[in-house]
Amino acid sequence: MKVLFVCVHNSARSQMAEAFLKHYGGAGFEVESAGFTPADLNPLVVEAMKEEGLDISSNKAKRVFDFVKSGKLFNYVITVCDQATAQRCPVFPGVTKRLHWSFEDPSAFTGSFEEQMTKTRDVREKIKSKVIEFIKSLA
Repeated sequence: MKVLFVCVHNSARSQMAEAFLKHYGGAGFEVESAGFTPADLNPLVVEAMKEEGLDISSNKAKRVFDFVKSGKLFNYVITVCDQATAQRCPVFPGVTKRLHWSFEDPSAFTGSFEEQMTKTRDVREKIKSKVIEFIKSLA
C-alpha cells in the first residue's frame, strides 16, 4: 500500500503522519510525505516525536510536485493541512483514494515554549489516532 501525506511545508504534520504510519503500519506500507513549499523540520515536532520514541530529526522536507513529475503512483494521497490548502494538492495519476485530515499547523502556535509544546503534543496525538484508525479501516 503506497501512501503519500501532503501538507504545506512538509515540516510538521505530514512528517508526523509518515512516521506514525511507518511505525504502526509496518512493512505493509510504503509511506512518504511532501509539501508545497518545503521548509526545515519544526523543532517542536521533532521533540514531540522523540517523546513517542520516533526520531525524525534526520528527515528532509520534500516537494510534492517532484512526486507528480516523477510519475510515482500512490494508493492514497492524504492531505493533513487545512481545507483551503488541501485544494492546491495536485492530481496524481492512478490514485485510487484521496483523503483529507485537517490538523492545526504547529508552526502557527504562539506562547511560551511549553505552551507551544502542549499544542504540538495535542496535534501529534490527533494524528497518531487518525493513522491508527486508517490502518484499522484497511484491515
